[in-house]
Amino acid sequence: MGKRVEAGWAQRIAWSVLVVASLGLLVWVPFLYVAVRRGRGSDWGAFAAFLLYELVTLPWASVRAEGPGDSILGTVAVVSIAMAVGLLLFALFDKRAPKDATQKYATAHAGPVPGPLPGPAPGNPYLR
Repeated sequence: MGKRVEAGWAQRIAWSVLVVASLGLLVWVPFLYVAVRRGRGSDWGAFAAFLLYELVTLPWASVRAEGPGDSILGTVAVVSIAMAVGLLLFALFDKRAPKDATQKYATAHAGPVPGPLPGPAPGNPYLR
């Protein structure tokens, strides 16, 4: 099992705000952060996909800059930003484990404290 990259809601929202506030220009940054920290192939794939998105849409936007705008480029940008925010909020980071979960498990499954066993009772066991 690989490393865990845990994040609370505040961190997830902060990464999402970065993506939305930059209008998608920095959408690849949180995915690079997770890919470096965790090192899974799927994380590197998500990073590469969003980096490729940037490398395609930036020249596309500069070439198509004349006129009222490109509705296809706008749709692609909105869908990509929405998908990135959804991944950041719900799928990318691992859920935080409760701090005392290991202690609860250890005390619940510890069993009795080992010690010396009592010896047999004196006398005939059938006459007690």
